Amino acid sequence: MLSIYRKELSAFFSNATGYIVGGIFLLLTGLFLWVVPGSYNVLSSGYANVDGLFVLAPWLFLFLCPAVTMRLFAEEKQLGTWELLVTKPVSPLQIALEKYFAALTLVVIALIPTVLYYFSVVWLAEPFGNVDAGAFWGAFIGLLFLSAIYVAIGVFGSALANNQIVAFIVTVVICFFMFYGFALISSFFSNAQLIQNIENLGINAHYNSISRGVIDSRDVAYFILIAMCFIFFTIFKIKPKQLR
Repeated sequence: MLSIYRKELSAFFSNATGYIVGGIFLLLTGLFLWVVPGSYNVLSSGYANVDGLFVLAPWLFLFLCPAVTMRLFAEEKQLGTWELLVTKPVSPLQIALEKYFAALTLVVIALIPTVLYYFSVVWLAEPFGNVDAGAFWGAFIGLLFLSAIYVAIGVFGSALANNQIVAFIVTVVICFFMFYGFALISSFFSNAQLIQNIENLGINAHYNSISRGVIDSRDVAYFILIAMCFIFFTIFKIKPKQLR
């Protein structure tokens, strides 16, 4: 039990993948929030918040999550170890879930240090601690849910492809469509209710809602349902044909 999870997590940290992904994410968010002048810069904004992090992170994760997940199944097929894996006494459900949670663990580990940005703003705020803690933690939880969906899509993308680069591209395209595609589609309509219904099919609407600091059960249910759907698609894809 959990042997695949431990193997995948060990593989992430036994090579440069885990360190590069986490390092790039923290470097870019740190630069945009504290160094590069602009609307995301905390010091030049005049407000004690790190809202820029929650605007930047979905777009950075759009590339970093696929970079983490692209090897999960595609590498097994490239190295010829896929047949060995499926002959083990483990179900497709267990294989998919353990690979999923291994990748999600890595993404969450990369995300945790960003909490230091919050405490930095608390320290810099005038007066001390004059920060909307509810908004930060609500948005942070939203980012965790967003990561859960992106990783689920990435696992599915890797299961579809025999090549890691193809898996990366497929995942980026699906993640972008799920995050922003429905908002683009809604722009072709004029009926307000229809626009809202179409936008609610996408991740962005629910992420923006939860990022305001209010944890709505409908948003939570959406994130869980979409992640479960892509995990189910992965299970169906890796299940032997005779068992479908």
